[in-house]
Amino acid sequence: MKLAPALLAASLALPLPALANKAFVSNEKGNDVTVVDTESWEVIDTFGGGNRPRGITVSPDGKLLYVCASDDDLVRVYDTETYEELYTLPSGPDPELFVLHPSGNPLYIANEDDNLVTVVDTESHTVLAEVPVGVEPEGMAISPDSKWVINTSETTNMAHFIDTSDYAIKHNILVDQRPRYAVFTDDGSKLFVTSEIGGTVSVIDMTGEVPELVHKISFEVTGVEPEWLQPVGAKVTSDGKTLFVALGPANRVAVIDVESHEVKDYILVGQRVWQMDFTPDQKYLLTTNGNSNDITVIDVAAEKAIKSIQVGQQPWGVVVTPD
Repeated sequence: MKLAPALLAASLALPLPALANKAFVSNEKGNDVTVVDTESWEVIDTFGGGNRPRGITVSPDGKLLYVCASDDDLVRVYDTETYEELYTLPSGPDPELFVLHPSGNPLYIANEDDNLVTVVDTESHTVLAEVPVGVEPEGMAISPDSKWVINTSETTNMAHFIDTSDYAIKHNILVDQRPRYAVFTDDGSKLFVTSEIGGTVSVIDMTGEVPELVHKISFEVTGVEPEWLQPVGAKVTSDGKTLFVALGPANRVAVIDVESHEVKDYILVGQRVWQMDFTPDQKYLLTTNGNSNDITVIDVAAEKAIKSIQVGQQPWGVVVTPD
């Protein structure tokens, strides 16, 4: 039966149901990756992730999943629909975290045991450059204009600014002890660097001719020992207003006003909260909780934890596929 033109037009105008995204969680001790449906919040699959999977990200089109298999000394690449391992990429020894160029190529990898950032062509699967950095490199970020790649070195306590045009370090900024993670605001005006043992987040102004450390954010939670307040993973909302920081064994995520640098609240999550990622609409923020073997779902607008989901052994990283 054919629909009348008016009915056909009306049917075409009906909103389509939203497609669920997938969250991929790397389980460091379980040596696998858990897949979570972000609509039902149910685990829908688990597949092998190599030995000690940690850093995890997806290609801009959402079709490829990259996993740092730290004890395999390589990056494993999977199909996000079939979970089939497609190929591996060279990474140097002990890859921990990485960042992908917004175009999908290249991939910048922190090699913790070799004090290098390895630059890998994701199409030819070859190493383009090896950049010597400080001792125990970990955190990786890329500026929104793709001009700078940031690496944080845990033992040197520095943020290194690598020029993507020639892979040369142009600036070094001393931060607090054991820097773990770096993240830019979407407009590129600020860079935040978390320091796990120092217990602070360094705020770096990117608007001048050279980057400048302008502030350090510290934390205080009633009933929690100061040494438990260990900033690790961090995410900034796309409007540039709110910074979320995972506080490790404090089992909390700090909510920070980006403009004033004021800590507004602390959200109680699972045990040893580590890394985080937003859903594409930024309605939810997911955290990995390594000691409780779960992830926490945070309602971003309400700034409240609404659900926990059991995953694998010692979840480390999380990434949500884009729309």
